[in-house]
Amino acid sequence: MKLSTSRVSLTFDDYLVLLNIAVQVGDKKWQKEITRKLERIARFEAAKA
Repeated sequence: MKLSTSRVSLTFDDYLVLLNIAVQVGDKKWQKEITRKLERIARFEAAKA
């Protein structure tokens, strides 16, 4: 069986939805991970401006 890999791109809004889910389920580790990703996206977008 051949496995294929593909790259998935999520938007800032997608991460906000995931963060909301992480908060609802009480997953602190996941919340931190998503928050760090959002911070990186925000810094990248600010650097582009």
